[in-house]
Amino acid sequence: MKTTKFQLETLTCPSCIKKIESNLGKMDGVDEVKVLFNSSKVKVQYDEAKVNKDQLENTVTKLGYPVLSAS
Repeated sequence: MKTTKFQLETLTCPSCIKKIESNLGKMDGVDEVKVLFNSSKVKVQYDEAKVNKDQLENTVTKLGYPVLSAS
């Protein structure tokens, strides 16, 4: 398992958290998703054999939450 963190441009409401966690959580290979509202950060634990960091970032961006940086 690998862990990555994204810094998002902004989160405007608690439903944003549910939307991101739900969509990332449905992806094959994603084990755990944690979104921190106050800091606009996303932490994802995933299996590199099934999904990669770019796919995770693209999913979040397509949901309408631009990724500013990742680690």
